[in-house]
Amino acid sequence: MDTICIFVRLDQITHQLSTQSRYPARDWSWRFWYAVPLYPYGKRRTLRTEVVKDTLWTFEQIQGIFYVVVPIRMTIVKLEEGGLLVYAPIAPTRECLRLVNEIAAAHGEVKYIILPTVSGIEHKVFVGPFAQSFPKAQVFVAPHQWSFPLNLPLSWLGLPARRTHALPADSAKAPFADEFDYAILGPIHLGLGPFEEVAFFHRRSRTLLVTDTVLAVPKEPPAIVQLDPTALLFHAKDHVFDTVEDTPENRRKGWQRMTLFAFYFRPSAIEITKIGQSVQEALKAPDRSKSNYFGWFPFQWKTDWQRSFQALQGNGRLFVAPILQALILNRSPQATIDWANHVASWDFQRIIPCHLDSPLDADSQQFRQAFAFLEKNSPEDSLLPQADFELLREVEAGLIRRGITPPAKEKV
Repeated sequence: MDTICIFVRLDQITHQLSTQSRYPARDWSWRFWYAVPLYPYGKRRTLRTEVVKDTLWTFEQIQGIFYVVVPIRMTIVKLEEGGLLVYAPIAPTRECLRLVNEIAAAHGEVKYIILPTVSGIEHKVFVGPFAQSFPKAQVFVAPHQWSFPLNLPLSWLGLPARRTHALPADSAKAPFADEFDYAILGPIHLGLGPFEEVAFFHRRSRTLLVTDTVLAVPKEPPAIVQLDPTALLFHAKDHVFDTVEDTPENRRKGWQRMTLFAFYFRPSAIEITKIGQSVQEALKAPDRSKSNYFGWFPFQWKTDWQRSFQALQGNGRLFVAPILQALILNRSPQATIDWANHVASWDFQRIIPCHLDSPLDADSQQFRQAFAFLEKNSPEDSLLPQADFELLREVEAGLIRRGITPPAKEKV
């Protein structure tokens, strides 16, 4: 859920993608992982789930850093007139394309591809290669796209110039307006570039599609994460010398700890080990393999770490990720509330985010409540432990001090 898009010559990737069939590879390999070098790098499995029969499907892969992995999700919706709309493409591995083409064979070709964000590089990086695989599809992107350190044309970012369009500000003017409403949040100016997200509402299935703004954390590790339990078992360790058995309990323990890292980066439930001590322990570790980070385990979990997870998970409630709360949406609270009110006017019964749990049985009232942290005297402020926000507050202060990011605005 990045806030800065690093410039990558994705035009080269899309050109190479058209020739990748010349090279032997696993069905799930992603040969261009170096564009955004996130775990699991070149090996990306894909899981497809039918959410609404013959109407709506999700496709999941994983991504992460240092074995902190979470699902990343694409959604495909069947159009009433035939054909498919794709929201937030994922890596078009052979496995992924095979699963998409199975649906296309039954319900019509991919007609529209949607890039619903301007700042999430983990979403932007796949749009060009995905579009290359479906040359008849029209690509619609959130307006105000940008890249860092140079703001380059979309074609330089790998998107096909002749069939790439900015989403109209008025959703009624989009070619798929008969079936979808959408609302654009932003641009929220953050200094280096803006944050922007587009929520889509599919009326027929009463489904809301969002990218990063709201999500929910499952207690159990998602199926896509369990295909390779390496990350789960790594985080289930209590000490560098531990050997962790692969059990459902340890997988659950690793998942819950991983989510704390994913949201807070440095949760209050850990104590950082001094670098000298962690190196010495690594040299003595029984498992110094690459898959175990060469024995390096530079932190210790406090005995009450589950409190932080329980507060974060909140029995599966819908919430806004801490990084968005602390560094992004509070830069434009009134515009965010106005957007949330607009989205909450739609009559949806489920939400599909691009990350973590899905589908979520949630309605407009629950969606709107997730943004109450932007309002004065809101009980939402007490739901997440403020101690877990410590690192995010330090980052915020540093960005403001250097004149990179504007200060947060007063709550509504």
